[in-house]
Amino acid sequence: MNLFLRVSDATATRFVCSSILIALLAASTEAYSYPLQETAKTGGDGTVEQSDHNAFSLPQGNLSMTKRLDFSVGNSFFRNPWVIAPSSTAARDGLGPLFNTNSCQGCHIKDGRGHPPLAGEAGISLFLRLAMPGDPEKDAEVLEQHGFVPHPVYGSQLQTAAIPGFKPEAEMVIDWSEREEVLDDCTRVTLRVPNYRIENPQYGPLPGELLISPRVAPQMIGLGLLANIPEEQILAQADPEDANSDGISGRVNRVWDKTQKTTVLGRFGWKASEPTIMQQSMGAFAGDMGLSSNLVPGTDCTPSQGCDAAPHGGDPEVSGEIADFIDFYASSLAVPARRNMDDPQVVTGAQLFNQADCAACHTPRHVTGKAAGRPDLSNQTIWPYTDLLLHDMGPGLADGRDEFLADGNEWRTPPLWGIGLAQDVNPRAGFLHDGRAETLEQAILWHAGEAQVSADRYRSMSADERTALIRFLKSL
Repeated sequence: MNLFLRVSDATATRFVCSSILIALLAASTEAYSYPLQETAKTGGDGTVEQSDHNAFSLPQGNLSMTKRLDFSVGNSFFRNPWVIAPSSTAARDGLGPLFNTNSCQGCHIKDGRGHPPLAGEAGISLFLRLAMPGDPEKDAEVLEQHGFVPHPVYGSQLQTAAIPGFKPEAEMVIDWSEREEVLDDCTRVTLRVPNYRIENPQYGPLPGELLISPRVAPQMIGLGLLANIPEEQILAQADPEDANSDGISGRVNRVWDKTQKTTVLGRFGWKASEPTIMQQSMGAFAGDMGLSSNLVPGTDCTPSQGCDAAPHGGDPEVSGEIADFIDFYASSLAVPARRNMDDPQVVTGAQLFNQADCAACHTPRHVTGKAAGRPDLSNQTIWPYTDLLLHDMGPGLADGRDEFLADGNEWRTPPLWGIGLAQDVNPRAGFLHDGRAETLEQAILWHAGEAQVSADRYRSMSADERTALIRFLKSL
């Protein structure tokens, strides 16, 4: 009997241990179901070896020599300032009358991220989007084509600069406060909290129901590759009803395509509200610099502001040829290579990133389709760390402003490639949609909503584990 009991106990022990091992292996398999990047070629064959302040300004490494001239021409129009009309610089005149900056580089500093202004400094690479509450029936056409209802006088974006003879619309003011996060090991992290105000409106009072959304200029790398991720890949990751009950319900945005005159998949901008690089670029010319184009013939200056009385730089001010050069340039900026991939801490951090389910939204790997006339963008295995979908990020990051199907809590998952070089390119660059996070750790701790579980897992990590995860992000 005793022998039987001992044998039974031993068998039971082996069974329990085996069950635990199976469970651990299953958990491990689930945690590592996301791919781990094994190549430094984050942007596929076009990846470049650059890791200094010019890291985001190089053309695709596999771009043909004949196309590099087009890249250089596009770069000149992207980098150089536009001027007031009339001017001897006829190809780049027509600025304003109302605007935020006079060049694309003014916002996308060295093709990288913008930053919030310092106290008393004019906001250039961060601006405020505006909207009014819309009526689904009365404003149906506007909502279909714009995704929101602009203010009848101040339009869809606050312009804080103007040419002589005109007044800027108003001043953007940011008041900062602080709140403290306490991690599970009692480490304290201070987060800065912005509060946005509009002061000294020059074109009439602003209504209390005005909706504002701060946006910092994002980095420009890899846009052509993102444009060529097949739509079916993006749709395959969407889970709007959270059918798998993982708490993550990524949704696509459906937006108006001005060329096709129909609603299509959105993939660019902080709320995935633009369908193409061209439309996003021409929208920026109109909203940020007051420049018309064939695709976006009207600027954000409304009739009551009298902009028609100002001289213009042609009709359109951004010619079709220049628009094509800008589009080519923006679609051809290369992605820098991964760094320190063999560092044990980086390897551990990559595993922790997956274990924390960060990769559930920041999808590591995609494969591009065939891009007509662009072999450099075609059939490339890339590692952008985004699903290009909308996710509820919680009330702390909410702007309360709907944009097409995106509601006031939702933001598109931003690509993480190049994030470790963001502050090498622009030392003042911040993270998240308005640059409020000064460090990657702060950005993680702002995550809530669908990302709450992942953020909590970060909070529960040891100091060494958190350091490893951040080191992994800095290697991207």
